[in-house]
Amino acid sequence: ITKKAITRAVENPRSLDDNLINAQQARRVLDRLVGFELSPILWKKIKPGLSAGRVQSVALKLIVEREKEIINFKSISSFRVTAEFSTLDGKLFKAELPRRLKSLQEAKSFLEKCKSAEFKIENVEKKPAKKSPSAPFTTSTLQQEASRKLGFSVSQTMMIAQRLYESGKITYMRTDSVTLSNDALNAAENAIQKAYGDNYSKRRTFSTKSKGAQEAHEAIRPTDMSKSTIDGESAHQKLYALIWKRTIASQMKSAKFDRKTILIASKDGSNTFKASGSVIKFDGFLKLYKIENENDKEKILPDVNKGKVNLDNFIDEQHFTQAPPRYSEATLVKKLEELGIGRPSTYASIISVISNRGYADIINKRFFPTDRGKLISAFLEKLFTKYVDYDFTAKLEDQLDDITSGKENWIKV
Repeated sequence: ITKKAITRAVENPRSLDDNLINAQQARRVLDRLVGFELSPILWKKIKPGLSAGRVQSVALKLIVEREKEIINFKSISSFRVTAEFSTLDGKLFKAELPRRLKSLQEAKSFLEKCKSAEFKIENVEKKPAKKSPSAPFTTSTLQQEASRKLGFSVSQTMMIAQRLYESGKITYMRTDSVTLSNDALNAAENAIQKAYGDNYSKRRTFSTKSKGAQEAHEAIRPTDMSKSTIDGESAHQKLYALIWKRTIASQMKSAKFDRKTILIASKDGSNTFKASGSVIKFDGFLKLYKIENENDKEKILPDVNKGKVNLDNFIDEQHFTQAPPRYSEATLVKKLEELGIGRPSTYASIISVISNRGYADIINKRFFPTDRGKLISAFLEKLFTKYVDYDFTAKLEDQLDDITSGKENWIKV
């Protein structure tokens, strides 16, 4: 809410939009129908004080289904082979066999064969690559990133964001839009040019990929782009800095890499090893906004040419396939958003209901469904299948959007 926006609104009044009002009424009535009709059945049949909800019950179903997947998961073992090579002029590097070997016996006989084989560098490929910055924060991406980078819970993130908004530090924190106003774009450009020079600035506009986004507000951004830090409590400072960095980085140039791939083949051509690595040529937005795990797999490789190489050493490691991880608050939010279920403003309250009512325990920041949660989920799944169906809940959001645009009648829906 800026001075310019208010002045523009006062200069261009319009009548109330009945479609928007009707969509809101439909949403309210639907939430009451599901919440107030289903919950009393749970009180009678299972235990007083329980609740069902249009989005809450689907979120619980996701947690319970993930637990079933983990219980039914069968781990499979395989072997990964890495070889250490050296060129004739003494340059060392590691390369990996692109396929996994199924058994210890297969790994042993493979290593035995390779001992006597001759290897040569068959191809060296160098390609320029680039990485672009992410869009500014929406409510759900802020919740996910604050969880990943700062260890904040979803409700903690929302509480701090609310305080930052109330004190005029950031724009409204309940939003599903990634767009920035022209004022914000200009301010970001000035801040980047001042801090890093013209070479780092690149004006970008983003569009939302989220299904059914209302886009009633801007993305979450600092109100004053020139302020990279604020005074106050440590947690407030951390969240503000995260928002400032993400917003400014979104208006910076892409990072440029040289990506190198070396293919090493045995003389008979039966086995090929591959080494990949990259070198940053221009850091761009990475100067400001580091991406976790970005360089875990990136190695700096020596300059080598085609020709014979020596095989110095072998490392074979046994690996086991992993069960899918239990949902954390951040990954649950991401999944709900992917399915097009719920709104950004509701995720924090839904997650707190699931843990406060004892439907799931949070252990090491992961959701473990309780017996109560499993029972409720099974009960709803069996008797009210439609209400906890992922498509039904997502299509309902589509219907509400159709009311907004005047395509559907709200009472009929």
